Amino acid sequence: MQSDKQGIIIKSTGKWYLVQTTEGEKLYCALKGKFRIKGLKTTNPLAVGDNVIFHMQDEDTGVIKHIKPRSNYIIRKSTKLSSQAHIIASNIDQGLIVATLSYPRTSTGFIDRFLVTAAAYHIPVKIIFNKSDIYTEEENVQLKELTQTYKAIGYETLVTSAKTSDGLEQLQDYLDQKRSVIVGHSGVGKSALLNTLVPGMNLRIGDLSHVHLKGKHTTTFAEMHEIWKGSYVIDTPGIKEFGLIDMEKEEVHLFFPEMFKLNDQCRFYNCTHVHEPGCAVKKAVENGEIKRFRYKNYLNMLQGNEMNLNPWEQK
Repeated sequence: MQSDKQGIIIKSTGKWYLVQTTEGEKLYCALKGKFRIKGLKTTNPLAVGDNVIFHMQDEDTGVIKHIKPRSNYIIRKSTKLSSQAHIIASNIDQGLIVATLSYPRTSTGFIDRFLVTAAAYHIPVKIIFNKSDIYTEEENVQLKELTQTYKAIGYETLVTSAKTSDGLEQLQDYLDQKRSVIVGHSGVGKSALLNTLVPGMNLRIGDLSHVHLKGKHTTTFAEMHEIWKGSYVIDTPGIKEFGLIDMEKEEVHLFFPEMFKLNDQCRFYNCTHVHEPGCAVKKAVENGEIKRFRYKNYLNMLQGNEMNLNPWEQK
């Protein structure tokens, strides 16, 4: 009888899962039966980062029979089934969102949607503003405003450039001894940053489409890489948006720190900060204590709108 083995999923291709055993061996495993995790409707039963128990099927492949409990996970809307979620990765120490002000531009709506999604699943996030070497004087002003805004509400931010090595030493410290999921639109330079930090890693770098100023997708499936001993990064496909799966509209404001701290100052205890009189949040927006773009992103999330807001209008 085959004895059970333990490992972690480091790559998913849909049908097969690449598992790294506790001894460091890597082999492909299939899934035995169906898994349903906490009743969550997902298009993928297993994800990168899952700790699994399996047994060998033959010399080269195994069969996964059990998944260990997850400490957390990060999800997005399924691209094909809007009512379902797709688990991007699990058992994560931190999320790093890589954003750019141009070539391509990352909307603050995308940033805020990821921050809310990660906070809902207890994943701390740091914001990396990349490609600092290409910004105009006006964009540098916008960059300063964004970093100040996010720092003021409690998020660590870092400005980086793979070309000039700006911020790379601190980025290396961020990644050390952590399991990090790295997200961002295609073309923002995730792979370039990692390839610069870890020579020989050779992640594929996507060409930028000059027609639409959006990167071409280079990653089809999430994959976890050990960049140095005890430090892992999970590279993700270019993601259009994160859906607020399994979250009530009344809960969204809880994950906007600057709104949450004003909750007890609103006239109504169940204030949604949209139409109620005596709302402390709306007052804070009007007097500039809460940035208007953050409030607009909040309203867009409640309405289920795409995150196309110009991030610097009506601050």
